[in-house]
Amino acid sequence: MSTPERATETTFESTDTGTLSHKTLRALTARQERRLTNYLEAQFLEMTRGYKKRSEPTTHLPTLPLYLDAARKILAMILQIPPIDPSSSLRTAYLLRLTNDVLVSIPGYLADDSNIPILLDWLDDLDQAWLIILQAQVWDPENGPVDLVIDAEDAASGTRSSPVTQTERTRLRSLLVGGSATLEEWLSGAGRRPERIDEEEEDDYGDPMDRGRSSDSDSESVNDLLENLGVQDRFDELFWRTLQELGLGGSILIPSAEDSIMCEPDVSMK
Repeated sequence: MSTPERATETTFESTDTGTLSHKTLRALTARQERRLTNYLEAQFLEMTRGYKKRSEPTTHLPTLPLYLDAARKILAMILQIPPIDPSSSLRTAYLLRLTNDVLVSIPGYLADDSNIPILLDWLDDLDQAWLIILQAQVWDPENGPVDLVIDAEDAASGTRSSPVTQTERTRLRSLLVGGSATLEEWLSGAGRRPERIDEEEEDDYGDPMDRGRSSDSDSESVNDLLENLGVQDRFDELFWRTLQELGLGGSILIPSAEDSIMCEPDVSMK
């Protein structure tokens, strides 16, 4: 399955939200879903391989901007999965996977000043993507988010769009809260843990439960860096749309140890 031309870029700016009947949008057929799954699995695998070899001269993802470009293409394709059952859950599952993989992988790159605005742009796109999914909207590559309307007659015949489950919402909250704390630690220069830690190496890096925790001095240095770059407000508002939709008031809470733990990038659906 080749990537549709429209799916190579995600843009969320200046879009008018309209409505779209399910008559112009159908759930994926079994064949379409199989082709889509094969395509996305291949893209995830390629991105993960590029990340794991990021320090090698042969990698195609040696820098954070290139990694985020690869992730953006996957994001655009995921958003185009129609929110009509049984396709609804597929879209949510893949975006959870992409969110985890990206938030885990970002600290593997250098926190270069020039990369931070690019990173914040990507995270803002991710935030808006989650709002689309939580509100069961359709993503139109040309016009942005569009409300899905299913009339009563077709709803009675079984056409429906299932909402994101409570389990998925809880998982998303953990990813965003833990990921935000890890990003702050990464920016402070204290969060560069190896991708994999062997048992004998664990003592050298401390308790993995401490990931996502930073000292007051680290926080001050991060704030100074963000202020100098003119992006302090953007970092403070990280994932604010999604957090509000999840009922967290649009603010990042201090993560618990459980919130701070994320899984390494995988090549199979979770």
